[in-house]
Amino acid sequence: MPPTDAAATAAAALAGSVLRPLWLDTPDRPEPRPPWSAADADRVRGLVIVGGGFTGLWAAVRAKEREPARDVVLLEGERIAEHATGRNGGFCEASLTHGEANGRERWPEEYDALEALGVRNLDEIEATIERHGIDCGFDRSGVLAVATRPHEVAGLEPEVEGFLDAGAVRRVVDSPTYLGGRVSRDDCATLDPARLAWGLARVAESLGVRIAEHTPVGDVVQHRDHVSLATTHGEVRAEQVVLATNVFRPLLKRLRLSIVPVYDYVLATEPLTPAQVEAIGWTDRVGISDSGNQFHYYRLTPDDRVLFGGYDAIYHYGRSLDVAHEDRAESFETLARHFVETFPQLEGVRFTHRWAGAIDTCTRFCAFFGVTRGRRIAYATGFTGLGVGASRFGADVMLDLLAGESTERTRSRMVREKPLPFPPEPLAWIGIQLTCWSLAREDATGRRNLWLRLLDRLGLGFDS
Repeated sequence: MPPTDAAATAAAALAGSVLRPLWLDTPDRPEPRPPWSAADADRVRGLVIVGGGFTGLWAAVRAKEREPARDVVLLEGERIAEHATGRNGGFCEASLTHGEANGRERWPEEYDALEALGVRNLDEIEATIERHGIDCGFDRSGVLAVATRPHEVAGLEPEVEGFLDAGAVRRVVDSPTYLGGRVSRDDCATLDPARLAWGLARVAESLGVRIAEHTPVGDVVQHRDHVSLATTHGEVRAEQVVLATNVFRPLLKRLRLSIVPVYDYVLATEPLTPAQVEAIGWTDRVGISDSGNQFHYYRLTPDDRVLFGGYDAIYHYGRSLDVAHEDRAESFETLARHFVETFPQLEGVRFTHRWAGAIDTCTRFCAFFGVTRGRRIAYATGFTGLGVGASRFGADVMLDLLAGESTERTRSRMVREKPLPFPPEPLAWIGIQLTCWSLAREDATGRRNLWLRLLDRLGLGFDS
């Protein structure tokens, strides 16, 4: 349809949508737990975890599974699943390296081992969900990668078995934009991320973890025999600390140039009718991702809504995090227009929810890890949007590091190395804007310009 018609259709589809994450818009959301009480500050805790997203929740569960008698406390600044954990698309991927291309480029000699670790990690996530009866809609149907521009087809390796040409891919899911595709069945699941987080919190508590919500930590100070954490409700003292704050301002100064927050935008439609699902042929519930730098991810929810997100990755000057950044009309209108172009069969379907979340991005596209202060403080951050699955791996890495254990995880170069930091402002903002413009140009032309080639040589990156 003409551009003006597409824009009008997109605007009509967005009318009436609420600015609220679909996953959190449910009466089943647990009531918040009480904050930390100053009356509890009379003893040193064994392990204190700062942050109640996936990284912190997995650290709590894994710490008790490894050492049931250990005293573990988790401090969440707001509510469980309030931020990135409850705002993502619900893709739980095996990849620890933000995809094969990034992993092979950075750690070619150990990529196969990292891939095996990632698949094992996903298997163990699935086993935990089944063992504890976590009702989060876990569905390991896999992911369909699609090319929507001619120059993207080569990246799907048409000469390798399993490639789907335009006709074949449209028999999996029918979009007139698809020129080729490839399905990977074993290394990706979809789920309800908020329900997974709530389930992990329940499991952690059943194992003896104390969880305090609405307890932000403002400072971390090392003493001779413990670490003290200053909260708005009093001091918390710990033998060891896990920092799982991810996109929020790092409590360790050494990390403050290592990540930047970028905002990702998501839409969810009203539930499709059986006839509408049949019209697009989306019957096996595979998740979908297209092949651009500015890529879309989309999937069916258990009640047959289409969740459609990605494309824009918006950085605000000064590493700004602000609730005002979440309602960006331009990004939502762009997504709605792209949805109409992807599935013209669904014209007239309306969006009920729109939302955004901030992603902790680092220059190597995937999480990095460390331990400091004489093995008293460990951290994992920089997941760059693939944290639903990799967060469990990150939790195990931190626990390995705190214990001083040499494991297959900690011996890997991926874990031992740190990414280059982003520059301070205004260079960070200038560089990110130039990179975003260059990535958009590559999507349009298929050609990587001098700026992107320079970043490749430096090992720097910025991804949507």
